[in-house]
Amino acid sequence: MKQIGNYNKSHDLSSFGFTSLDTVRWNLTAPSLCEDAVSRGEGKFAAGGALVVETGTHTGRSAADKFIVRSSETENTIWWDNNKDITPEAFELLKNDMLEHAKGKELYAQDLYGGADEKNRIAARVVAEYAWHSMFIRNLLIRPQVEELASYVPDMMIIDLPSFKADPKRYGARSETIIACDLINKVVLIAGTSYAGEMKKSVFTALNYALPENNVMPMHCSANLGENEDSAVFFGLSGTGKTTLSADASRTLIGDDEHGWGEEGIFNFEGGCYAKTIRLSEEAEPEIYATTQRFGTVLENVILDENRVPDFNDGSLTENTRCAYPLDFIPNASATGKAPHPKNIIMLTADAFGILPPIARLTPAQAMYHFLSGYTAKVAGTEKGVTEPEATFSTCFGAPFMPRHPAVYGDLLRSLIAKHGATCWLVNTGWTGGAYGIGSRMPIKATRQLLSEALNGNLNNSEFRIDDNFGFEVPTLVDDVDTLILNPRDTWADKDAYDAQAQKLVAMFHANFKKFEAHVDNEVLAASGKQSVAAE
Repeated sequence: MKQIGNYNKSHDLSSFGFTSLDTVRWNLTAPSLCEDAVSRGEGKFAAGGALVVETGTHTGRSAADKFIVRSSETENTIWWDNNKDITPEAFELLKNDMLEHAKGKELYAQDLYGGADEKNRIAARVVAEYAWHSMFIRNLLIRPQVEELASYVPDMMIIDLPSFKADPKRYGARSETIIACDLINKVVLIAGTSYAGEMKKSVFTALNYALPENNVMPMHCSANLGENEDSAVFFGLSGTGKTTLSADASRTLIGDDEHGWGEEGIFNFEGGCYAKTIRLSEEAEPEIYATTQRFGTVLENVILDENRVPDFNDGSLTENTRCAYPLDFIPNASATGKAPHPKNIIMLTADAFGILPPIARLTPAQAMYHFLSGYTAKVAGTEKGVTEPEATFSTCFGAPFMPRHPAVYGDLLRSLIAKHGATCWLVNTGWTGGAYGIGSRMPIKATRQLLSEALNGNLNNSEFRIDDNFGFEVPTLVDDVDTLILNPRDTWADKDAYDAQAQKLVAMFHANFKKFEAHVDNEVLAASGKQSVAAE
C-alpha cells in the first residue's frame, strides 16, 4: 500500500490487519484534507473558507446502534441497563468484515490524543474513509506536535467506514448502522453512519470507562478559567447553553464538552469545539460565529445561499447543524487545556415547564442528586410527536456515554466537591413566566449576570430563601437582575397553575430517581426536598 504523510513506520495499519489498501494518508493537515474532501465530492467551501458537508441520513448520534463488547472482564463493570451488548465473537466478525471491505480503498489516518493530562490521556489512532471525517477528528482531538509522531504509539484504534452497511442478523445489530466498542482492547468500529460526532464520543466513552479506576472523574461539561485562577465547569445536556455560556470573553476557555477532574485539577479531553449553529448570530455569540467564517472549520448540514454565505437560520436538513473547529480558533482559549480544581460547579437545565428558578445554590448532597438526575426538558416541535414540554433525565448529564453505573461517577463528583470545596449551582436557561408556549425563554443577559455573580463569589454573600419545591437555596436579590424572575411563581399569572405544575415536576424527579435509591445514602435521598412527600 502507498503511505503518504507523517506516520510512525513501526506502527502502520498492516499490523492491525489492514491489507491491500490503495493508499493511507497519514496525519494530513487542514489544507490537504480540505483539498481532498472537495475533489472527492465530500464537501464544498463556504464564502469565508469553512468546509461545508452533509452527514446524510444520520444528522446526530445513533445511540440505539451503539454496543459494548460483553466479556468476563466487562460483565460486572458495565452498566448494562444503559448499554447494549455485543459478543466478542460478533465483534471480531464485524472487525474482519470491515477490514475486508476496506481493501482497495484510500483511507485517512490521524494519530491524536484524548486528554490534555499526559498521565491520563489516550493515544487514539483514527482511520477514516472520508477526508472530511479525518479533518473533523483532527479538529476535535488533541494534535501531537510533528516531532512527536515519530514515537507515537496508539492505545486505541477507531475504524470509521460509513460505506460499510452492517447486516443486523450477522452481528446481532439493530440496523445497518453500528458503533461497536471493545473497551478492554480499546478498539471501536463505526459503520453505516456519516455523522462524524460518533468518533469523538467513542473516545469519550473509552475515557469514561478507564479514568474512574485512576480516581479521575470524567465529565460531560464545558470549563473556563477566571483571571484569579478560579476555574468553573458547566454540566448540561444539548440545548442548555453549555457551549454558549462557557465561551465568555472575560474568561479563558478550557474546553466546551468533555473534561476530567483528577488530583491536579481539571483537563480538557479535546483539542477543539463542536458547537451548534442553528440560529447562530454574530451579536449573541461572537466568538463561535467568528470560527464559522474561516478556513479550517467544518460546517455540518449548514445551508449556503447563492453566494455561499451560511444561513444559520435554515434548519431544513436538521436543527442539529454544527461547526467543528480547533480550540485555538477561540481568541481566549487555553493553550494547555488544563486548570486548577474548580471553585464553582454549574449544572445547566432548560426547564420548559417554567418551574425552576434561574439559579439555585446546592449542597454537596443536592449536587449529587441533581447530577444523577440530569434533568432538562424537550419542547414541542423538536421531535416528532412532542406536542407539549416533556421531561428528559440523562444521568450525569451524559447517559449515552456512561459505560459504568452512574453511582460511580456520582460518588467521585461528591468526594471531589467535598475535598476541594467547590460551590455548586443549578442554573435554569429554560422558561420563565409560564411553560413553553405561554412563558418566554429566560433572558440570556440575566443568566450571564447571575453566572458572573456566582463565579466572582458575590452571589455567596446574597440573602437566600429555601425553595418550597426542591429545598435548595435561591437568591432573593441580585444586582442588575429583575427580582421578579428570581421567584418563578411570581412570574406566573396563574399561581394555582404554577403550584400544580411544580408538583408534577417534583413527582417526575422522584419517579426517575427511584432507580438510584439503592445506590445513595440518606443524605442524598433527603436532598430531593418535597419530592418524597409528593410521592406519598
